[in-house]
Amino acid sequence: MMAVPAAHVPPVPSVQFDAALIRKLSQQGPRYTSYPTADRFTETFGMGDYLQAVNSVRAMGARNPLSLYVHIPFCDKLCYYCACNKIITKNRSKAEVYLTYLKREIDMQGKLFAEMNHVEQLHFGGGTPTYLNDAQMGDLLAHLRKWFRFATDEAGEYSIEIDPRTVSPERVHTLRAQGFNRISFGVQDFDPEVQKAVNRIQPEHLTLGVMQAARDAGFRSISIDLIYGLPKQNLITMGQTLNKVIAANPDRISIYNYAHMPALFKSQRRIAEEDLPSPETKLDMLSLCIKRLTDAGYVYIGMDHFAKPDDDLAIAQRQGRLHRNFQGYSTHAEAEMVSCGVSAISAVGSTYSQNEKTLEAYYERIEQGELPIARGIKLSVDDLLRRIIIQMLMCNFELSIKSLELAYPITFANYFANELEKLRALEQDGLLKLDSEWLTVTPKGRLLIRNICMVFDRYLNSPREVKLERLKYSRTI
Repeated sequence: MMAVPAAHVPPVPSVQFDAALIRKLSQQGPRYTSYPTADRFTETFGMGDYLQAVNSVRAMGARNPLSLYVHIPFCDKLCYYCACNKIITKNRSKAEVYLTYLKREIDMQGKLFAEMNHVEQLHFGGGTPTYLNDAQMGDLLAHLRKWFRFATDEAGEYSIEIDPRTVSPERVHTLRAQGFNRISFGVQDFDPEVQKAVNRIQPEHLTLGVMQAARDAGFRSISIDLIYGLPKQNLITMGQTLNKVIAANPDRISIYNYAHMPALFKSQRRIAEEDLPSPETKLDMLSLCIKRLTDAGYVYIGMDHFAKPDDDLAIAQRQGRLHRNFQGYSTHAEAEMVSCGVSAISAVGSTYSQNEKTLEAYYERIEQGELPIARGIKLSVDDLLRRIIIQMLMCNFELSIKSLELAYPITFANYFANELEKLRALEQDGLLKLDSEWLTVTPKGRLLIRNICMVFDRYLNSPREVKLERLKYSRTI
């Protein structure tokens, strides 16, 4: 029998939308930007533990590069949907005070990482990092360069989140000249009524103007954030927004599910619940987003992320180098993550640590000459094992059981006997395929990857876990 030419074999889709399966299995669960998740950090972890982690990295030869994160918490206006750690103020003097303390924290971190301070990745997040003016941004970057050695523009990834409402095309060119080579910004939705309902009026021409300026300035990557499930949204408005986004041709697109949790986030209480789309409409919008973006040539990376096939994220995923951290998907899996600023989270050695969440506490700790670490966690061998499993599943949608057994002194079937029972149930639902050598997530299972990862979450599945605690998480779909 003659073989069918490869060109005639229909390609297997990278992701499949199955509404019935999603309705059956969607539940509250973590987003796994870390494992253990940040809600497992404890106040028993302090500066001494962090110093010990840095010393252990140094003792191992400090071969890994650094990834720096800088948190700028200020915003001019409140977006009602926002769940970030931010400070709404028009008092610019607050930024001056903050920068004074931020630079002192950078001094402390710079001294700790002396001789192992090679940086290949930098990310400015918030809040709105461009709340800082040109001079403040230039001064802060110069201060970072005083303490850390940055890779060349070609080798390094230096990204910043911006608000198109507050950044002119001229400012975009300045940011490129200051060393940023990747840029991301929120659109959320182009529809004026949706924008009004979430208090984020952002005319289309502003967004498109900033995108064009970023291209003209030579930014390597342009990323846009969208949200589905916002008030006043429907399939028609979502389709119109997708038309405009696809025409704008960004390199990466993130489409987040709006999680309405007014009990946790005060600003969301300003959203009229009767204006929110129904769960069924939200599912239809997600289906539309996936179809339209994949039809337009974007690759489904995972979770909420899409990228062009030639984007670094898509290339890293194909090569098995993709990583997931507190900023989402990343190409620098081996980097130690050093984070500065209020509420910022570092990942150094086998630890996570988070800074104080309020300005007052953050300033007080720095005044005392201490790193402003409020809490954290030391990872056990079991944590490290489960973290690598969750990383592999989140990033590559498959797990080599044999490779895991070579790296860790375990027999997978014995160590994860309880988990295997749950995985078999998910296999019956069509989310994955499991044999003695591989766990492979199916195209249908990719949208529900958080459900699969939750099986391996020891904290979530411990007998002491209060099930009501899951209410603090967003839904997996």
